[in-house]
Amino acid sequence: QIQLLESGGGTVQAGGLLRLSCAHLGGADHEIYMAWTRQAPGKEQEGVAAFDRDGTTHYADPVKGRFTISQDRAKNILYLQMDSLKPEDTATYYCAADQDPIPWAVVSATGGGYNYWGQGTQVTVSS
Repeated sequence: QIQLLESGGGTVQAGGLLRLSCAHLGGADHEIYMAWTRQAPGKEQEGVAAFDRDGTTHYADPVKGRFTISQDRAKNILYLQMDSLKPEDTATYYCAADQDPIPWAVVSATGGGYNYWGQGTQVTVSS
């Protein structure tokens, strides 16, 4: 089974940056589709960024132009580069994966749909 482990979270000042990493183990011998989601205090979980078929990427409107999802297949690591962080970005960020692509509409609306999840990493952006 696929195991996911997020890292890179922390506390930063507004305007700062962080790069989250997600090591994925056990699924390197076949195609997997990965995404980042987050859940802020008092809010529903939401999709942040995701890979679709053919490497197509999707981003939630609030993070467009600031966040970049990427992956290093050789090292089995998924990344989320987060620039110009805002207090509203404060949330627990989760790495997710599935053997099949999850429609962005589902990810965007629910922040879910994936079969495999990491434990989450906390990102706190102070004003």
